Parts: sequence; C-alpha cells; structure tokens
Amino acid sequence: MEKKLVYTGKTKDVFALENGNYLLKFKDDCTGKDGVFDPGENAVGLTIEGVGDVNLRMSIYYFEKINAAGIRTHYVNANLADTTMEVLPAKVFGQGLEVICRHKAVGSFIRRYGQYIESGADLPAYVETTFKNDALGDPLVTKDALAALGVMTEAQYDDMKDMTQKITQIVADDLKEKGMVLYDIKFEYGYDADGNVMLIDEIASGNMRVYKDGEYIDPMTLSELFFA
Repeated sequence: MEKKLVYTGKTKDVFALENGNYLLKFKDDCTGKDGVFDPGENAVGLTIEGVGDVNLRMSIYYFEKINAAGIRTHYVNANLADTTMEVLPAKVFGQGLEVICRHKAVGSFIRRYGQYIESGADLPAYVETTFKNDALGDPLVTKDALAALGVMTEAQYDDMKDMTQKITQIVADDLKEKGMVLYDIKFEYGYDADGNVMLIDEIASGNMRVYKDGEYIDPMTLSELFFA
C-alpha cells in the first residue's frame, strides 16, 4: 500500500495511507536532556536502539486490551518488523490535549498542591487536562474553559474523563498482576468525523509513572520488566 509522509514528530513519523488510515512509524529517538532519557522533556535528546520497538510492543498490548473492553481507540493493527502501527483518522482537540489520571499525589500535582496533601497519598482516579504547548509549559485547562474556548463540548469532556478512568484502571490492574503500582499515566485523545472521542497516540512506559516495592521504575527499566 502506498504511503505519504505527512508529519515528522519527535518520536514518531506519520504517513497517510491509500485507505484513508494513517501509519505511525515508531523511532528510536527519545526526549531528554544532556544525553539523558527524560519523557518529560520537550526536545529529542538522544537515540536509544530498540526503544521504538518496545514502545510499539507495549502500545499494541494495551490498545488490544482497551479495544476488547469496548473503549474507542484509533488502533487498527501493527507490524513489529517495521515498527509501524496503522491507526484510524482522528482530529486532535484544539492544538492537542494531554490528559493525566492520577492514583497517587506525586510530580507536578505535589508541586502545585503540596501544602494540602502528602506526597504519595492516594487520589480517587483524579483527572486533569493540559494543553500541549511547550512554550507555556503545558498549562492546565478546565472543562469549563475547554467548552468556552470551543475546543470540545461538555459531553465530549465527560466521555474523555470516563474513558480515561476506565483505561487507567485497566493498566493499573494489569501492572498490579506484574507486581507493580501505577501512580499516574498520561493519554492523548482525538475525535472521529462524528465527534466521537477516541484514545490516540501510544501507551508506552514513558507515559506512566510506575513503582515497585516503593521505588520508582524509570521508563527503560519498566519496559525491560514488562517484557521479561
């Protein structure tokens, strides 16, 4: 099938396919700083051989679980030999949203609200949304603001939040079976031609904060443990 490059991203290239779908090519480029891998950084900082493969493997694993649960995603199929994933077409909300679900109070949540809660305290599948904007530091945005700005409807937000909590529980339960604890996880969403919300992008170790025996597991180690 013919493909046409339409976008070159930090960690993936995007191709348009003849059938109307898109092909994501997972790369070994990673975000980081000074040669150190850091999924929280906004610039490509290094290349790690095989990281595209493990990110795709984990994405396939979870997308198939989520699809089986009846939750909409853009996932169609994948080719591990080419480190590619075929996905349905989807428009992003605004210029892109990131949705975080938190089971524990850590990271930026503690930096913002540490005077009210202890680090590591349980949270009730707390969902927050940020605009993807490197220059502004991915600012938080509320449901009311998203609706007022015309980025999404209140109904779409409610669907997105419900999907986020369900998907997070699927991932958390799966990691628990592997002896690990999910603290928080980040997703991206888009919508189809009918306005239906769907999970897009990837579900990889760099998108989640996971602990084992009370110790944080860095993304590369998590990938190794996951497929051990």
